[in-house]
Amino acid sequence: MQKLKQYKTARRLGARIFSKTQNPKFTLTKKHVVRKHPSPITEYGLQLLEKQKMRFTYNLKERQFATYVKKAILKKGVSSAEHLYKNLESRLDNVVFRLGLAKTRPLARQMVSHGHITVNGRRVNIPSSMVKEGDHVGIRPGSREKKMFAGIAESLKIHQSPPWLVLDAEKREGSVVGVPKAEGHSGDVFNVGAVIGFYSR
Repeated sequence: MQKLKQYKTARRLGARIFSKTQNPKFTLTKKHVVRKHPSPITEYGLQLLEKQKMRFTYNLKERQFATYVKKAILKKGVSSAEHLYKNLESRLDNVVFRLGLAKTRPLARQMVSHGHITVNGRRVNIPSSMVKEGDHVGIRPGSREKKMFAGIAESLKIHQSPPWLVLDAEKREGSVVGVPKAEGHSGDVFNVGAVIGFYSR
């Protein structure tokens, strides 16, 4: 997505959902207000807003995102919200991002697609591949000198991964040691429950 479009989308959704919008200079406030008396947002509108926030956060197209949600709703015996969050967080491209091996999810997807990432020592080039507890994710030895990994050694020293991942900065790899939980997740700008509600109508 183009930089200008990312700014417009982030302002429309009222959340810093792209790496470009993490800059302190970026403001979520619109300079010009066209409607003097805006109508109060409905429950449907709020749920739609949360859905868009979550979809853009994980950099997924509508059909692909909807498939994840519908599978979560149909899953028996578990919380739909927890199942959805777990599956999206367990995508290989997201794990690469969460470990700090990539600065953004789009870059993480590119790294995986181009064969620069390994899972348990084997090269995997499918961004949607699911990792599980016990898996080891790292940069392929032959790719470590690529331009896209320049400066990563320093950035990994100060990177903080979520509790369900353990990063080894020196080896430039990480391990999955737990399961991502929707409840109490920090740093995310979306409401998973509202997303489930949107698709459950």
